[in-house]
Amino acid sequence: MEPRNRAKLGIDMGVPVSQMWTVASYVLKERLSGRKRYPLVLMLEPLFRCNLACAGCGKIQHPVETLRRHLTPEQCFRAVDECGAPIVSIPGGEPLLHPQINEIVDGLVARKKYIYLCTNALKLEAALPSFTPSKYLSFSVHMDGPREEHDAAVCREGTYDIAASAIKAAIDAGFRVTTNTTIYDGVQPERIRDFFDDMMELGVEGMMISPGYRYEKAPDQDHFLARNETKTLFRQLLDNARKWRFNQSPLFLEFLKGNYQLECTPWGNPTYNLFGWQKPCYLMDEGYCETFAELMATTQWENYGCASGNPKCADCMVHSGYEPSAVDATFGSLNGFWNTVKLTLLGPPKRSTKPLAAPADRQAQELKLRRDIPSAKPSPTTRPDDIPLPLINDR
Repeated sequence: MEPRNRAKLGIDMGVPVSQMWTVASYVLKERLSGRKRYPLVLMLEPLFRCNLACAGCGKIQHPVETLRRHLTPEQCFRAVDECGAPIVSIPGGEPLLHPQINEIVDGLVARKKYIYLCTNALKLEAALPSFTPSKYLSFSVHMDGPREEHDAAVCREGTYDIAASAIKAAIDAGFRVTTNTTIYDGVQPERIRDFFDDMMELGVEGMMISPGYRYEKAPDQDHFLARNETKTLFRQLLDNARKWRFNQSPLFLEFLKGNYQLECTPWGNPTYNLFGWQKPCYLMDEGYCETFAELMATTQWENYGCASGNPKCADCMVHSGYEPSAVDATFGSLNGFWNTVKLTLLGPPKRSTKPLAAPADRQAQELKLRRDIPSAKPSPTTRPDDIPLPLINDR
């Protein structure tokens, strides 16, 4: 990579052509069939147990008996086949703690699904011999900024160095590697921009970035962003971009900066986990369905998204709700397609000039109310990995 002081302007797309073609063909087929709501990425959570207790995470707060359980490979395959999405993201918990994760991955590769195996990388380097490099498999490594910021976000020192070493080892072994970065209030934009440079120097295929979602169960409630705060911060992060590669739609990146309007499509990233198909989305837990068809037919989708007035959705700009919207916008009109092509080939404008809309009084009051409520601080003595939990199948 060129030195930072000579870095070229523009943002490269970090998505392989074969994957782009698969997604484009799938979306066009769904649209031509007249299907208005279709899944793009299946969020497959095979377990909730993790070996970290991140301050902003709201996914691992479950009873011990739940943390002991995991989905079988057969359950995972059934969900993937039922959903039909071309991409499968495997979050958690920490997927590498699953005793049959390699069998799950092999089964999805055989189905020609593009897989993002999300991991904090603490066990990645040791696990590499269990996997086979494939264009269908990408390790999506959780990296929340430079060393100091990342270690603080995951509440454990030394994790950045372990993850960086694992990234290099995976790339050297021939694997696809991307990073997944959650942005919170209080970060220093220039340090995050330098972090983007560092990831490019490590050789990752592309980066994924997103503002954090205000999980009700997250230990730290003080550093989530309001909607206009997100747009302002992402303008500081992405305007005058250096030669970075993002594994995301360019329309979604413009949406984060407030330059493009998108509405949430929660059905685009459906979630399947130990409890079934989660309503309505990956971020909110308001019930479960036994089948994917039931999820699509019975969820009152009009009650969700920023336009619905649902206060839980007011500040959300997370990729799981809006990346599918960006892809749909690309193929939904000539204007959307042209904007995507233009952003991909020419890069985004150097500076965002579109005025930010003033937040609605309701949103401002909701934000003030949330910030006036004291939040519990994460305790280093209650990490899930401190509890000996033998994994057992969920039957």
